[in-house]
Amino acid sequence: MEPFRFHLFVCTQLKPEGVTSCPASGSLGVLEALERELDAAGLDEEVQVTNCGCMGLCDDGPVLVVYPEGIWYRKVQKEDVPEIVRTHLRSAQPVARLVWTDVPAMRAEATDHRNRYRAMLRARDEANILPDDLNEMMRAFMPSRAMLTAIELDIFTAIGGGATAEKVAEGIGADRRATEMLLHALASLNVLEKKDSMFLNTPTSARFFSTATPGNARESLLHTVHMWQRWSTLTECVRAGTSVGSRSREEGWVKPFIAAMDRNARERAGVVVKAVGPIQARRMLDLGGGSGAYSIAFARAFPELKLQLLDLADVVPLAEENIRKAGLADRIKTGVGDMLHDPLGQNYDLVLTSAICHMFSPEENRELFRRAYRALAPGGVFVVQDFILEPSKTAPRAAALFSLNMLVGTRAGSSYSEPEYAEWLREAGFSGVRRVRLPGPTALMIAERAP
Repeated sequence: MEPFRFHLFVCTQLKPEGVTSCPASGSLGVLEALERELDAAGLDEEVQVTNCGCMGLCDDGPVLVVYPEGIWYRKVQKEDVPEIVRTHLRSAQPVARLVWTDVPAMRAEATDHRNRYRAMLRARDEANILPDDLNEMMRAFMPSRAMLTAIELDIFTAIGGGATAEKVAEGIGADRRATEMLLHALASLNVLEKKDSMFLNTPTSARFFSTATPGNARESLLHTVHMWQRWSTLTECVRAGTSVGSRSREEGWVKPFIAAMDRNARERAGVVVKAVGPIQARRMLDLGGGSGAYSIAFARAFPELKLQLLDLADVVPLAEENIRKAGLADRIKTGVGDMLHDPLGQNYDLVLTSAICHMFSPEENRELFRRAYRALAPGGVFVVQDFILEPSKTAPRAAALFSLNMLVGTRAGSSYSEPEYAEWLREAGFSGVRRVRLPGPTALMIAERAP
């Protein structure tokens, strides 16, 4: 059975550098070109494209197979794609110059490849060689650090429409030789291109990393730069059982942190609003509202809703600016305070706390939940959004790793499990406690104050 008129398979299996592979020969470009050309030709509903693992014909890649005919193309380049779409997929005439018809040769090459691959695996195993995936995991800090340094030095902005290493070094106030080494590394990571002596931004790096573009994420990514500094103390933190660095907010820390949280919140706010569902609430409290993204999303979704956002003194001005830009200053009010100690107010129909509980100890969360319960009107709803671990605490992976982020950055914070949240909520007096799973790394715990 074929649900599509044509089904295309493109090999995209990555292999170690220096090993022949379809991606090394350009298959990722072929895949992008196929998506683009099929869309332009109006064939999206008739042609399915699937990227796949190794087909055993690496020396003749990139390999593209078209079903239901079973036509095998070899050495396909992105420049060939328009012809394949026009001639084969639209007019049912295979592109003869690219078709591989020598079946015995194909079988022999695939068999030889399989045998060599198995022999290589046996040799590596006998020599106790670290598996590639583990080796890559151990060394993953290298590309990460190169990218973070590029963000920190604002290299992508300095490159602009193209620049030599000397020009970039001059623009960022750095050593020319060292700058050129970093630029070459970034080009190897495919976030820059090099043509002769000129370095160029890719469309993606220009869009997200250059301060000259509307999509610029540099401010929020500086938060990750700060995280790197904290994570470098992880060994000492594990020994000590808590953060070993200064817990005061470093110079320039707040704005990148709120920018990062704002990008996350704007991505997830619509999902959260929908998951909370239709509400009759007229008053909402956004505890630790950060950039104001969630308050803005709830205000837009529920026109009758009045909101109060509470956060610390250095955060509230940033939220107020976003609220003003959204045209919602008449419905979203802000207040400065500590949610664990300062008055929260009363008779709210909805209380939200997002990405807050992981910063607190279990005892602090118990106190927070008690305070949220008292702030709600009878029948009110309390919503917690955060990384929520499964009972084993080994999944989701993002939540388990984020626990370490709290270890290096807070006194006693952590990611917590669904049973822990449920216990604290019931202890505070809530009923109807439930978890709502969301796409992505976080989830909701929702509970009610009895009418």
